[in-house]
Amino acid sequence: MSPVLEALSTGGQVGAVLPLLTAVVQRPAWSARYKQVVAVVAAVVAGVAAVAADGGWDQFQHGKLTLATFLGVLAAAQTSYDLIWKPSKIAPVIEALTTRKGAQQTE
Repeated sequence: MSPVLEALSTGGQVGAVLPLLTAVVQRPAWSARYKQVVAVVAAVVAGVAAVAADGGWDQFQHGKLTLATFLGVLAAAQTSYDLIWKPSKIAPVIEALTTRKGAQQTE
């Protein structure tokens, strides 16, 4: 497999489960815009971790592969959220379960 396809594959795998991890941090009371910012920041952090795990810190010297991994994470995270996690209500339930009652009332 070509290095670019491997980078996209790694990004896709990480991005597919990222919405579940992001749901732990997000709160139902947050605005859609704020949730988008949190999701993009989480995708960047996950992209850095995926690149480092896949090829070590030296991998960042390869801009094309790093960008492919970042874009794979972002695309897979958004797609899996819209097609799987949101319609199945799994991500919203995780958000609700990880929100403390007192914290939600003060927001």
